[in-house]
Amino acid sequence: MPSSFEPSHSARLSRRPVLSGALAGALLLSACSSAPPAREATDWLAAWGSAQLEQQLAPASPAPAAAWQSPLRDVSLRQIVRTTVAGQTMRVRVSNLFGREPLTLGAASVARVQPGTESGAPQLQAGSLQPLHFQGRRELVLGPGEEAWSDPVALPVPARADVAVQMHIVGSPARATVHPGARIHSWAQPGGKADAVDWPDATAQPGWWHLAAVDVGGAAPQPVLVATGDSITDGYGVPSGSYQRWTDALARRLAAQGRPGSVVNTGIGGNRLLQDGLGPRLVSRFERDALSRSGVTHVVLLAGVNDLGSSHRQRTTTPASRAALLAELQQGLTTLASQARGRGVCLFVGTVMPYGGSGYYQPGPENEADRQALNDWIRTPGRFDAVVDFDALVRDPARPSHLRRELDNDGLHPSLAGYQAMADFFPLPLLERRCPAR
Repeated sequence: MPSSFEPSHSARLSRRPVLSGALAGALLLSACSSAPPAREATDWLAAWGSAQLEQQLAPASPAPAAAWQSPLRDVSLRQIVRTTVAGQTMRVRVSNLFGREPLTLGAASVARVQPGTESGAPQLQAGSLQPLHFQGRRELVLGPGEEAWSDPVALPVPARADVAVQMHIVGSPARATVHPGARIHSWAQPGGKADAVDWPDATAQPGWWHLAAVDVGGAAPQPVLVATGDSITDGYGVPSGSYQRWTDALARRLAAQGRPGSVVNTGIGGNRLLQDGLGPRLVSRFERDALSRSGVTHVVLLAGVNDLGSSHRQRTTTPASRAALLAELQQGLTTLASQARGRGVCLFVGTVMPYGGSGYYQPGPENEADRQALNDWIRTPGRFDAVVDFDALVRDPARPSHLRRELDNDGLHPSLAGYQAMADFFPLPLLERRCPAR
């Protein structure tokens, strides 16, 4: 199978399910060679993306603005994304993956965002608004479970540019395909405003709607790292619009060092490796949300804390049930490693961080023992192309079951300083390595 998501007007996607070194304290167990990353001949690189889940529109207040009715009807959305690689052309993937009725767009467009907007909908750079077409047409109808790439559009963007994707949604399913943990607001205005520059009456809600990916063309071959997992990857606790997820800080670090590379975040808050919950289980979405991103060369995965935490919350466990869960988690991670190897994508797995201070999961000694057992298994050489020991980075030396105080937000999630520490900890030489398909 190809290592990039192939362009098509609409494609029904499967919902089936599975250092130490330069940085102090980092455990890096690598089975990769040191050659540059292997790349197929392709014009497209993933510049931004999000993982999708099914959700009924949930307004942020008891009396939402009229534009944010559910389902969306005759409303235009201005959605802001930040690309992490420069390009000369662009395409956008629209999604109705979880819809049970058709999604109908009257028109769509893209534009660069003018920096420094202080209030209201972000302003567009003069002359940058470009219409999107889908097989030559402005209109798009996606049936249930379908996604579509737009035709390429000439819109040069630098790395780390803010781009507005505008859609006139004529009608959407009652169950929308969304990413609620966007850590940035989208803006809505009634009527067909996809080709309008000024949106004086727009109102905001956090999240992205029916927007799955943005690719750029005309870029030099370079690494594409997809970070996937749960709320720690999704950026729980990050203020809206501040771009302080650990992946945002990693993209800035790459740019500051003059290293090429794109960083795409497909985390979902509350996500689990083995069971559906907030979003589909990671073993079922790994192909779509990680391996099928355009030009992907590397994946870093951080998951398991919600599987471990949920296993005992409001229920009784036994030694046998805990052993079974550990075996299932190991098998799930082994399956994902096999899928990545089959595609020639390097898989880096992060150790599960401490959550002993979590008031939500309230773990006991047996849960901490399971976490350490899973981490010991993850660290075993040869299981993955590399291991990034986030546990070693963030755990409190005096209380290894807890996060270090200066990196702790709520006992479960890192603070903003913790996210920055994760980005600083990630070994950049990993992105220079290749993992041939096998």
